Amino acid sequence: MNTMLDFLHIDAQTRSVSLDARNPAFYGNPNATYALLHAHCPTFYWKEQKQWFFTGYDHVNALLRDRRFGRQILHIATREELGLPEPLEHTQNFDAAERHSLLEIEPPEHTRLRTLVNRAFVSRHVEKMKPEIETLAHGLIDRFEKDGQTELLSSFADIIPVTMIARMIGIPEEMGPQLLKWSHAYVGMYMFKRSREDELAADSAAKEFADYVRSVIAERRAEPKDDLLSHMIHTEHKGQFLTDDELISTTIVLLNAGHEATVHQIGNSVRVILESGLNPQSLFGDEKTTERTVEETLRIGAPVHIFQRWALEPVEIDGVKFERGDKVSLILAAANLDPLKFSDPLTFKPDRAEAPNLSFGAGIHFCIGAPLARLELNIVLPLLFQRLPHLTLARQPKVKDVYHFHGLERLDLTW
Repeated sequence: MNTMLDFLHIDAQTRSVSLDARNPAFYGNPNATYALLHAHCPTFYWKEQKQWFFTGYDHVNALLRDRRFGRQILHIATREELGLPEPLEHTQNFDAAERHSLLEIEPPEHTRLRTLVNRAFVSRHVEKMKPEIETLAHGLIDRFEKDGQTELLSSFADIIPVTMIARMIGIPEEMGPQLLKWSHAYVGMYMFKRSREDELAADSAAKEFADYVRSVIAERRAEPKDDLLSHMIHTEHKGQFLTDDELISTTIVLLNAGHEATVHQIGNSVRVILESGLNPQSLFGDEKTTERTVEETLRIGAPVHIFQRWALEPVEIDGVKFERGDKVSLILAAANLDPLKFSDPLTFKPDRAEAPNLSFGAGIHFCIGAPLARLELNIVLPLLFQRLPHLTLARQPKVKDVYHFHGLERLDLTW
């Protein structure tokens, strides 16, 4: 038995790990734990989560694309067959909102939904949003530049992604603060620390969110506009239109995924850059260096750490046998730190020319919003450091207790 830290016990022989995900020493710096897992057992059974986890880059990359695994299981088997519990009574609204989520479904439904939405998110389309993002970012910096200090999440990072995704879908911008509240409550269902209180808050947010989106759908049916929601309502795919329930699920997932992770990533990226000791001006010299800097912050400071898959048939991976209906977890953020792929993986090195990061996933569920998120990061990060060249951390940033997400509680800066 190898005992590493008081919140982590690794038995390399049995590939069994005890890890307290609620310990601030873990979620405050998960990369250090991932390094130990890579060193002792990159594939492991996490006792507290009662599940097998993969951290190796090649395994995670392959499993994300492996069609023997899927995001859902009930399309090929019943709860009774698999011995799964009945859905929770008090999360019916949340479950209804998730029923047609792009993140949770498999082909052919997934193909149909994704095809309708994808057009809006391709690079050439989001590229047109560049001037809007620049104008928005400049306007926000104008508000606090003279103060010599700011809390960057509330004054900048929170606002940009939610404003842009709302504009894109066709939700009024003034709904931004309310969307943030709903989203924060909604994603509470995915946190490892989830309590009944979190579940009730998520269910309530899902109901309010769905009711609101339903009212906007009714408006767009009557009066279409040049936005993504109108496009989804009025475009058919192989003779079929999306139902209201499909439209609601899709809109909610796009609004949540379209800003929650990017908010975390803006904060994580600024922190990584400031703590690296490298000169920010050299990191954003031109488009190429900016792109490499952004990709390296995504590699070392990913905002979403874990994706799960169901085994759709009996399968063996890395000597572990899975039966149909077993769940596996893939730690994307740990795959980004695999020493077999990345030299000195815990160090921020923007000039790397190694494997691409897996922060947006891979395969058919590769993040549909990746072009938008990348565009936002490639615009707002250099702009922030150009406008505020003497930017420094006012105090040690505190990481939010929201694992398996990874983001900051607040980011206090001075200049």
